[in-house]
Amino acid sequence: MMRLPQFHYYRPRDVGEAAQVLAGEDDAMVIAGGTDLLPNMKRRQQTPRTLVALRHLDELKRITNGSGMVIGAGITLTDLVQDPGIKSAYRGLWQAAAQVATPHLRNMGTLGGNICLDTRCNYYDQNYEWRKAIDFCMKKDGEICWVSTGSKTCLATSSTDTAPALISLDAQVEFQAADGQRTIPLQDLYRDDGIHYLTRRKEEILTRIILPDGAGTRSAYWKLRRRGSFDFPVLSVAAAIRFGAAGAVGEARIVLGAVSSQPVLCDSANEFLTGRRLTDEVIEETAALCARAASPVKNTDFSPHWRKRAVARLAVYALQELRGDDMRATREKIARQAL
Repeated sequence: MMRLPQFHYYRPRDVGEAAQVLAGEDDAMVIAGGTDLLPNMKRRQQTPRTLVALRHLDELKRITNGSGMVIGAGITLTDLVQDPGIKSAYRGLWQAAAQVATPHLRNMGTLGGNICLDTRCNYYDQNYEWRKAIDFCMKKDGEICWVSTGSKTCLATSSTDTAPALISLDAQVEFQAADGQRTIPLQDLYRDDGIHYLTRRKEEILTRIILPDGAGTRSAYWKLRRRGSFDFPVLSVAAAIRFGAAGAVGEARIVLGAVSSQPVLCDSANEFLTGRRLTDEVIEETAALCARAASPVKNTDFSPHWRKRAVARLAVYALQELRGDDMRATREKIARQAL
């Protein structure tokens, strides 16, 4: 049985107090749902001496409407999926949240936790004794990336479902620290480094996710995994399109997940798609450009070569769905869910 290491538990009265604790503690981490952090602690991948609880803070659980939508980072994935405004205006985000893990984990896991999800790798996501037997890895306690022994950086993969969907929707995120607040585009939160994969400062707390007005935008999220539930994505495609005159694409944002240490915005595909109608030929060419942007490595399920090829197919499915095609049969085959 894997047991948690000893730690201090702090229950602040509000986000400001939580930020003060983080600023004053050298080895503290926040915990909300704990569905990622607690298993990592049991495997001794993360061993904070102090946990700062956020789950009870109602200020982090609100969804408010304005010119767009503001979502508290502490809202559970279940509550997010059950919100009718999310399902109608930001369907790609709704599809992503609905496919995270299992109902039990979605009841506990939060949107903020999924956005900040630890990167994953077959050599890293093992218990302490297993990792010790191979002399550990670069991400924790070792010096070698076992995926590519010549690599100077960790190649652990970003496996968050909601981040690609939110980036495709051009979301921003707000942070609270003891010295003030800051707001950045969500895509700027990530870097291509499996160890230091977030640009968030240690003392900062993710408080809100800010979405622009969803009127006129269609979005979709397609996820590939071996089982129809529980598994992290081995590949995902999020797409959002704002249509212009005569049905042509006015703006496109296609984002790939689980093919790098950060979500990948497909700039060349998005540029190519803008101004064009979603014909079969345009969709196929756009999907091919998406596949070129993917660089999966052998650190998760399925082979990298096959996953790269699968990028194109999932991109085709996403764009066909945004065009208005009936993709229910394909969706149930791929996702094992109607969505």
